[in-house]
Amino acid sequence: MQWFVAKIVYQIITGNGDHHPQFDEQLRLISANTRDEAWKRASEIGVQEQYAFRNQRQELVEWRFISVPEVNVLDNLGDGMELYSRIEEPGDAKAYISWLQVKANHLKGQQLLDVRA
Repeated sequence: MQWFVAKIVYQIITGNGDHHPQFDEQLRLISANTRDEAWKRASEIGVQEQYAFRNQRQELVEWRFISVPEVNVLDNLGDGMELYSRIEEPGDAKAYISWLQVKANHLKGQQLLDVRA
């Protein structure tokens, strides 16, 4: 058996879908004998983990499985190894950086809460 990293992509659709398109790209660790087997397993996960719920406005929010566009073998696991890279091209660089800092500070705050608990 080998380890693979598979990207599973879902489209997030709220209500009638009249909104800015949203996609959830998930990286999943898959144990398989071949790349083809890993792709099939990741596709099964994608289908099985589609879901829907009603938001506060009672609109249906759906995670619809789109595809598994990437499967990469992990020859060996090592501390700090790169698993995924994606180049972002935001319309507003300052807003993007600010959003990243807010998310990082939130994680840092959660770590402090975990240590105190």
